[in-house]
Amino acid sequence: MTRPQPRPALDVATLVRDRRTRVVVTCGSGGVGKTTTAAAMALMGAEAGRRTVVLTIDPARRLAQSMGLIELDNTPREVKGVADGQLFAMMLDMKRTFDEVVLEHSTPERAEQIFQNPFYQSLSSSFAGTQEYMAMEKLGQLVAANEWDLIIVDTPPSRSALDFLDAPNRLGRFLDGRMVRLLTAPAKAGGKAYMKVVTVSVGMVARVFTKVIGGDLLNDLSTFVTALESMFGGFRERAQHTYELLKNPGTAFVVVAAPEPDALREASYFVERLSAEHMPLAGVIVNRTRQAEPVAGAAPLTAARAELAADGLDEKLASAKTAATKTVPTKSAAEAAALATAALRVHAEIAAAAEHDARMTKRFSSAHPQVPLVPLLALPADVHDLDGLRTIGKLLGA
Repeated sequence: MTRPQPRPALDVATLVRDRRTRVVVTCGSGGVGKTTTAAAMALMGAEAGRRTVVLTIDPARRLAQSMGLIELDNTPREVKGVADGQLFAMMLDMKRTFDEVVLEHSTPERAEQIFQNPFYQSLSSSFAGTQEYMAMEKLGQLVAANEWDLIIVDTPPSRSALDFLDAPNRLGRFLDGRMVRLLTAPAKAGGKAYMKVVTVSVGMVARVFTKVIGGDLLNDLSTFVTALESMFGGFRERAQHTYELLKNPGTAFVVVAAPEPDALREASYFVERLSAEHMPLAGVIVNRTRQAEPVAGAAPLTAARAELAADGLDEKLASAKTAATKTVPTKSAAEAAALATAALRVHAEIAAAAEHDARMTKRFSSAHPQVPLVPLLALPADVHDLDGLRTIGKLLGA
């Protein structure tokens, strides 16, 4: 009979300290502590002597608060108090990143024309998909700068966290789409008759868009696409380059989950999606795992046994009060029994939670037996500073 192979463990400490690891991308659903976990990994890498930057795409302020920073923006800010290394943190500003790309790949006059275009103003700040594409741009910029030993990317807390993997193909579909060809053709042809045909063809779509954005959308969009046409090839090339970079051995994806059905369901989605894209998945961190404290020299006390013992103490105390001898326990004995009963019931609750978390983790592990996994014990309080991040790092490296 073949013995089952032990589940591989995720060694986070070795991963972030390994000089061959350059990019770590964390992903997971909301409320699982992903941002804090990413910050803890970044601190581990920095304090191992690596010049590290952590980039968050999540607009929440948890990352800045845990690192003692007032705010984060599109420029890396150094975190003070890091021992034996350098740690920087930043938050993606998709509009500013888009502006930087335009400035880099056009003349000042053409850039100003693009910036003033109403369609560009909407596209660069609010259109779906822009954030994911700009995340690819920013990651590509950080890697190309060649000044970071380790880059940690904290993605948004949703399934759209992996939408940036689609950026090259989505951009290609947009650039090669019929709408773009129709909009750029009038500027190339210069014919009023052709423009009339185009206007009829896309009039209904334009009217819908106009209600959302306002203004003469068709003209703005045509002008915008024509102005950016010379840059599109570079956009697609850089997005494809970053996509290939994510497949390199120097990149690792870490999925963060919690021992709850919804969070683990999302983790399964991320694991399967990364596998389908042939991305290097390092493993899964099951965060906030609860554990019952063992009693020294005693067998593990399960939730059921603790409840049974508490019920037994209650019954013994009640029967002593109603015995034929009318022997009533002393006040100190009654108080001791009540205290022991309360302690057993508290332990029963903790043990039940620990058993639930172990069961959920085991179920996930059984569904993905080849995926390395590490449980991260729940802390008694939220993390708000570097010492808290170090505690998480120690737990991950234990």
